[in-house]
Amino acid sequence: GLEVHAQLLAKSKMFCSCRADYQNVSPDTRVCPVCLGMPGTLPVINKKAIEYVIMTGLALNCSISRETKFDRKNYPYPDLMKGYQISQYDKPIAEGGWLVIDTEDGTKTIRITRVHLEEDVAKLQHYPSENYSLVDVNRSGVPLMETVSEPDMRSPEEARQYLINLRSILQYLGVSTGNMEDGSFRCDANVSIRPMGSSELFTRTEIKNMNSLRSVYRALEYEVKRQKELVESGEKVIQETRGWVEPRGVTVSQRSKESAHDYRYFPEPDLPPISTNEEWVSKIRQSLPEMPRDRRDRFVREYGLSMYDANIITVSRDTADFFENT
Repeated sequence: GLEVHAQLLAKSKMFCSCRADYQNVSPDTRVCPVCLGMPGTLPVINKKAIEYVIMTGLALNCSISRETKFDRKNYPYPDLMKGYQISQYDKPIAEGGWLVIDTEDGTKTIRITRVHLEEDVAKLQHYPSENYSLVDVNRSGVPLMETVSEPDMRSPEEARQYLINLRSILQYLGVSTGNMEDGSFRCDANVSIRPMGSSELFTRTEIKNMNSLRSVYRALEYEVKRQKELVESGEKVIQETRGWVEPRGVTVSQRSKESAHDYRYFPEPDLPPISTNEEWVSKIRQSLPEMPRDRRDRFVREYGLSMYDANIITVSRDTADFFENT
Protein backbone atom coordinates (compact mmCIF):
# COMPACT_ATOMS: atom_id res chain seq x y z
CA GLY A 1 0.00 0.00 0.00
CA LEU A 2 1.12 3.56 -0.69
CA GLU A 3 0.75 6.79 1.29
CA VAL A 4 1.06 9.71 -1.12
CA HIS A 5 1.50 13.30 0.08
CA ALA A 6 0.74 16.06 -2.42
CA GLN A 7 1.27 19.76 -1.74
CA LEU A 8 -1.81 21.67 -2.83
CA LEU A 9 -1.71 24.62 -5.21
CA ALA A 10 -3.36 27.02 -2.77
CA LYS A 11 -2.13 30.64 -2.74
CA SER A 12 -1.77 30.73 1.04
CA LYS A 13 -0.80 28.24 3.73
CA MET A 14 -3.20 25.86 5.45
CA PHE A 15 -3.83 27.78 8.66
CA CYS A 16 -2.44 31.30 8.07
CA SER A 17 -2.29 33.93 5.33
CA CYS A 18 1.41 33.44 4.48
CA ARG A 19 2.05 32.81 0.80
CA ALA A 20 2.49 29.11 -0.01
CA ASP A 21 5.04 29.62 -2.82
CA TYR A 22 8.03 28.72 -0.66
CA GLN A 23 10.26 27.43 -3.49
CA ASN A 24 13.20 29.54 -4.70
CA VAL A 25 12.87 32.26 -2.05
CA SER A 26 15.19 33.15 0.82
CA PRO A 27 14.84 30.96 3.96
CA ASP A 28 12.29 32.06 6.57
CA THR A 29 10.69 34.78 4.42
CA ARG A 30 7.25 33.13 4.08
CA VAL A 31 6.59 33.00 7.82
CA CYS A 32 4.37 34.51 10.52
CA PRO A 33 3.71 33.80 14.22
CA VAL A 34 1.16 31.07 13.28
CA CYS A 35 3.43 28.92 11.08
CA LEU A 36 6.40 29.63 13.35
CA GLY A 37 4.41 27.96 16.15
CA MET A 38 4.49 30.92 18.52
CA PRO A 39 2.46 30.58 21.74
CA GLY A 40 -0.99 32.18 21.75
CA THR A 41 -1.50 32.11 17.96
CA LEU A 42 -4.68 30.70 16.42
CA PRO A 43 -5.04 28.79 13.14
CA VAL A 44 -7.69 29.64 10.51
CA ILE A 45 -8.79 27.01 7.97
CA ASN A 46 -7.98 27.49 4.26
CA LYS A 47 -11.33 26.82 2.50
CA LYS A 48 -9.75 26.35 -0.94
CA ALA A 49 -7.60 23.48 0.40
CA ILE A 50 -10.74 21.77 1.72
CA GLU A 51 -12.34 22.12 -1.72
CA TYR A 52 -9.26 20.65 -3.42
CA VAL A 53 -9.44 17.54 -1.20
CA ILE A 54 -13.16 17.16 -1.89
CA MET A 55 -12.39 17.40 -5.64
CA THR A 56 -9.73 14.70 -5.30
CA GLY A 57 -12.01 12.48 -3.23
CA LEU A 58 -14.76 12.71 -5.84
CA ALA A 59 -12.30 11.99 -8.68
CA LEU A 60 -11.18 8.88 -6.75
CA ASN A 61 -14.78 7.65 -6.27
CA CYS A 62 -14.71 8.30 -2.52
CA SER A 63 -17.56 9.10 -0.15
CA ILE A 64 -17.31 12.66 1.18
CA SER A 65 -17.82 12.89 4.94
CA ARG A 66 -20.78 15.03 5.95
CA GLU A 67 -18.76 16.26 8.91
CA THR A 68 -14.98 16.35 9.11
CA LYS A 69 -12.57 17.69 11.70
CA PHE A 70 -8.89 18.33 12.39
CA ASP A 71 -6.80 16.58 15.05
CA ARG A 72 -3.47 17.14 16.75
CA LYS A 73 -0.81 14.56 15.91
CA ASN A 74 1.90 14.84 18.55
CA TYR A 75 5.53 14.06 17.83
CA PRO A 76 8.74 15.92 18.77
CA TYR A 77 10.70 16.47 15.53
CA PRO A 78 12.94 19.51 14.98
CA ASP A 79 11.10 20.36 11.73
CA LEU A 80 7.71 20.48 13.50
CA MET A 81 7.43 24.02 14.78
CA LYS A 82 4.58 23.56 17.31
CA GLY A 83 5.65 20.14 18.59
CA TYR A 84 2.51 18.75 16.94
CA GLN A 85 1.03 18.63 13.46
CA ILE A 86 -2.56 19.59 12.66
CA SER A 87 -3.82 16.60 10.68
CA GLN A 88 -6.93 14.40 10.45
CA TYR A 89 -7.45 11.11 12.26
CA ASP A 90 -10.88 9.50 12.58
CA LYS A 91 -12.97 11.83 10.39
CA PRO A 92 -11.08 12.42 7.13
CA ILE A 93 -12.66 14.44 4.33
CA ALA A 94 -12.95 11.46 1.93
CA GLU A 95 -13.05 7.68 2.41
CA GLY A 96 -13.62 4.40 0.60
CA GLY A 97 -12.78 5.05 -3.07
CA TRP A 98 -10.82 3.35 -5.80
CA LEU A 99 -8.40 3.98 -8.68
CA VAL A 100 -8.11 1.76 -11.78
CA ILE A 101 -4.68 0.92 -13.26
CA ASP A 102 -3.60 -1.08 -16.31
CA THR A 103 -1.51 -4.22 -15.85
CA GLU A 104 -0.23 -6.95 -18.17
CA ASP A 105 -3.26 -9.03 -17.14
CA GLY A 106 -5.77 -6.22 -17.80
CA THR A 107 -7.23 -3.57 -15.55
CA LYS A 108 -6.94 -3.71 -11.77
CA THR A 109 -8.79 -1.75 -9.10
CA ILE A 110 -6.74 -0.35 -6.21
CA ARG A 111 -8.88 0.58 -3.22
CA ILE A 112 -8.42 4.02 -1.66
CA THR A 113 -8.71 4.00 2.13
CA ARG A 114 -8.90 7.75 2.70
CA VAL A 115 -7.92 11.21 1.51
CA HIS A 116 -7.22 13.70 4.26
CA LEU A 117 -5.68 17.12 4.82
CA GLU A 118 -2.84 18.32 7.02
CA GLU A 119 -0.04 20.87 7.16
CA ASP A 120 3.46 20.32 5.84
CA VAL A 121 6.50 20.61 8.11
CA ALA A 122 9.55 22.86 7.92
CA LYS A 123 12.60 21.77 5.92
CA LEU A 124 15.82 20.60 7.56
CA GLN A 125 19.15 21.15 5.80
CA HIS A 126 21.87 18.90 7.20
CA TYR A 127 25.60 19.68 7.22
CA PRO A 128 27.18 16.46 8.59
CA SER A 129 30.76 17.64 8.14
CA GLU A 130 30.00 20.77 10.17
CA ASN A 131 27.95 18.78 12.72
CA TYR A 132 24.82 20.96 12.59
CA SER A 133 21.48 21.34 10.77
CA LEU A 134 19.54 24.43 9.73
CA VAL A 135 15.75 24.86 9.64
CA ASP A 136 13.93 26.70 6.85
CA VAL A 137 10.37 27.39 8.04
CA ASN A 138 9.01 28.54 4.64
CA ARG A 139 7.44 25.11 3.94
CA SER A 140 5.85 24.83 7.39
CA GLY A 141 2.08 25.06 7.13
CA VAL A 142 1.79 24.52 3.36
CA PRO A 143 -1.45 22.55 2.65
CA LEU A 144 -0.62 18.86 2.30
CA MET A 145 -3.09 16.22 1.08
CA GLU A 146 -2.50 12.56 1.91
CA THR A 147 -4.01 9.75 -0.15
CA VAL A 148 -3.78 6.31 1.47
CA SER A 149 -4.35 3.09 -0.47
CA GLU A 150 -5.21 -0.40 0.71
CA PRO A 151 -2.42 -3.02 0.31
CA ASP A 152 -3.73 -4.08 -3.11
CA MET A 153 -0.56 -3.71 -5.20
CA ARG A 154 1.41 -6.87 -5.90
CA SER A 155 4.51 -5.62 -7.73
CA PRO A 156 6.73 -2.55 -8.10
CA GLU A 157 5.26 -2.03 -11.58
CA GLU A 158 1.71 -1.88 -10.19
CA ALA A 159 2.88 0.70 -7.64
CA ARG A 160 4.48 2.73 -10.45
CA GLN A 161 1.27 2.63 -12.50
CA TYR A 162 -0.75 3.68 -9.44
CA LEU A 163 1.50 6.71 -8.88
CA ILE A 164 1.42 7.71 -12.56
CA ASN A 165 -2.38 7.53 -12.60
CA LEU A 166 -2.82 9.35 -9.28
CA ARG A 167 -0.40 12.12 -10.28
CA SER A 168 -2.19 12.53 -13.61
CA ILE A 169 -5.56 12.91 -11.83
CA LEU A 170 -4.17 15.58 -9.48
CA GLN A 171 -2.67 17.48 -12.42
CA TYR A 172 -5.94 17.30 -14.39
CA LEU A 173 -7.82 18.65 -11.37
CA GLY A 174 -5.24 21.45 -11.01
CA VAL A 175 -4.86 20.79 -7.29
CA SER A 176 -1.11 19.92 -7.30
CA THR A 177 1.89 20.13 -9.62
CA GLY A 178 2.63 16.47 -8.90
CA ASN A 179 6.39 17.10 -9.14
CA MET A 180 8.36 14.49 -7.20
CA GLU A 181 11.67 16.26 -7.85
CA ASP A 182 10.80 19.31 -5.73
CA GLY A 183 8.90 17.39 -3.05
CA SER A 184 5.40 18.44 -4.15
CA PHE A 185 4.44 14.77 -4.65
CA ARG A 186 5.94 12.38 -2.09
CA CYS A 187 5.39 8.69 -1.53
CA ASP A 188 5.85 6.37 1.45
CA ALA A 189 5.45 2.65 0.74
CA ASN A 190 4.22 0.01 3.19
CA VAL A 191 5.63 -3.37 2.19
CA SER A 192 4.76 -6.82 3.50
CA ILE A 193 4.99 -10.31 2.04
CA ARG A 194 3.03 -13.53 2.53
CA PRO A 195 3.39 -17.16 1.52
CA MET A 196 1.85 -18.08 -1.83
CA GLY A 197 -1.81 -19.02 -1.33
CA SER A 198 -2.03 -17.46 2.13
CA SER A 199 -4.21 -14.43 2.89
CA GLU A 200 -2.28 -13.40 5.99
CA LEU A 201 0.38 -10.76 5.46
CA PHE A 202 3.59 -10.79 7.49
CA THR A 203 4.82 -7.74 9.43
CA ARG A 204 5.12 -4.63 7.26
CA THR A 205 7.82 -2.01 6.96
CA GLU A 206 7.46 1.57 5.75
CA ILE A 207 9.93 3.03 3.24
CA LYS A 208 10.58 6.77 3.02
CA ASN A 209 12.90 9.15 1.10
CA MET A 210 11.83 8.13 -2.42
CA ASN A 211 11.83 11.15 -4.75
CA SER A 212 11.21 9.64 -8.19
CA LEU A 213 9.19 6.86 -9.82
CA ARG A 214 12.46 5.04 -10.44
CA SER A 215 13.37 5.28 -6.75
CA VAL A 216 9.99 3.86 -5.72
CA TYR A 217 10.37 0.94 -8.15
CA ARG A 218 13.93 0.11 -7.03
CA ALA A 219 13.14 0.51 -3.31
CA LEU A 220 10.16 -1.85 -3.54
CA GLU A 221 12.19 -4.44 -5.46
CA TYR A 222 14.95 -4.30 -2.85
CA GLU A 223 12.62 -4.42 0.16
CA VAL A 224 10.60 -7.39 -1.11
CA LYS A 225 13.86 -9.29 -1.73
CA ARG A 226 15.21 -8.32 1.72
CA GLN A 227 12.06 -9.47 3.52
CA LYS A 228 11.96 -12.78 1.61
CA GLU A 229 15.56 -13.51 2.53
CA LEU A 230 14.85 -12.73 6.20
CA VAL A 231 11.82 -15.03 6.37
CA GLU A 232 13.50 -17.84 4.44
CA SER A 233 16.45 -17.76 6.83
CA GLY A 234 14.12 -18.13 9.83
CA GLU A 235 14.29 -14.49 11.01
CA LYS A 236 11.37 -12.13 11.57
CA VAL A 237 10.57 -8.88 9.78
CA ILE A 238 10.53 -6.01 12.29
CA GLN A 239 7.86 -3.30 12.00
CA GLU A 240 9.93 -0.19 11.38
CA THR A 241 10.45 2.83 9.18
CA ARG A 242 13.26 2.40 6.67
CA GLY A 243 14.88 5.00 4.43
CA TRP A 244 15.82 4.50 0.78
CA VAL A 245 19.49 5.29 0.03
CA GLU A 246 19.55 5.97 -3.71
CA PRO A 247 23.35 5.86 -4.32
CA ARG A 248 23.68 2.46 -2.60
CA GLY A 249 20.35 1.04 -3.78
CA VAL A 250 19.39 -0.20 -0.29
CA THR A 251 16.89 0.51 2.49
CA VAL A 252 18.25 1.24 5.96
CA SER A 253 16.55 1.23 9.35
CA GLN A 254 15.57 4.67 10.65
CA ARG A 255 13.29 4.07 13.64
CA SER A 256 10.69 1.68 15.02
CA LYS A 257 7.32 2.27 13.39
CA GLU A 258 4.87 4.26 15.50
CA SER A 259 1.23 3.26 15.90
CA ALA A 260 -1.69 5.68 16.05
CA HIS A 261 -1.72 5.71 19.87
CA ASP A 262 1.94 6.80 19.91
CA TYR A 263 0.88 10.09 18.34
CA ARG A 264 -1.72 10.76 21.09
CA TYR A 265 -4.27 12.09 18.62
CA PHE A 266 -7.01 14.32 19.98
CA PRO A 267 -9.41 16.83 18.34
CA GLU A 268 -7.77 20.16 17.51
CA PRO A 269 -9.32 22.50 20.14
CA ASP A 270 -8.66 25.68 18.13
CA LEU A 271 -10.60 24.61 15.01
CA PRO A 272 -14.33 23.85 14.65
CA PRO A 273 -15.66 20.75 12.85
CA ILE A 274 -16.50 21.38 9.18
CA SER A 275 -19.87 20.53 7.64
CA THR A 276 -19.65 19.55 3.96
CA ASN A 277 -23.29 20.00 2.91
CA GLU A 278 -24.65 18.31 -0.21
CA GLU A 279 -25.07 21.59 -2.11
CA TRP A 280 -21.37 22.46 -1.68
CA VAL A 281 -20.20 18.96 -2.68
CA SER A 282 -22.59 18.88 -5.66
CA LYS A 283 -21.26 22.22 -6.91
CA ILE A 284 -17.68 20.91 -6.68
CA ARG A 285 -18.68 17.69 -8.47
CA GLN A 286 -20.10 19.68 -11.39
CA SER A 287 -16.81 21.59 -11.73
CA LEU A 288 -14.67 18.45 -12.21
CA PRO A 289 -12.89 18.18 -15.58
CA GLU A 290 -12.85 15.07 -17.75
CA MET A 291 -10.54 12.56 -16.08
CA PRO A 292 -7.45 11.06 -17.82
CA ARG A 293 -8.86 7.55 -18.44
CA ASP A 294 -12.17 8.96 -19.73
CA ARG A 295 -10.30 11.29 -22.05
CA ARG A 296 -8.03 8.47 -23.23
CA ASP A 297 -11.02 6.28 -24.09
CA ARG A 298 -12.73 9.17 -25.88
CA PHE A 299 -9.59 9.88 -27.95
CA VAL A 300 -9.56 6.23 -29.04
CA ARG A 301 -13.27 6.34 -29.83
CA GLU A 302 -13.52 9.77 -31.49
CA TYR A 303 -10.11 10.21 -33.13
CA GLY A 304 -9.25 6.59 -33.91
CA LEU A 305 -6.01 6.68 -31.91
CA SER A 306 -4.39 3.48 -30.74
CA MET A 307 -4.67 2.81 -26.99
CA TYR A 308 -0.87 3.23 -26.74
CA ASP A 309 -0.89 6.68 -28.39
CA ALA A 310 -3.94 7.82 -26.44
CA ASN A 311 -2.25 6.78 -23.18
CA ILE A 312 0.87 8.80 -23.94
CA ILE A 313 -1.07 11.88 -25.05
CA THR A 314 -3.53 11.98 -22.13
CA VAL A 315 -1.17 11.29 -19.21
CA SER A 316 -0.48 15.06 -19.21
CA ARG A 317 -3.41 17.47 -19.36
CA ASP A 318 -1.29 20.09 -21.16
CA THR A 319 -0.35 17.59 -23.88
CA ALA A 320 -3.93 16.38 -24.22
CA ASP A 321 -5.22 19.98 -24.45
CA PHE A 322 -2.59 20.82 -27.07
CA PHE A 323 -3.49 17.73 -29.12
CA GLU A 324 -7.21 18.39 -28.99
CA ASN A 325 -6.88 22.11 -29.75
CA THR A 326 -4.66 21.32 -32.72
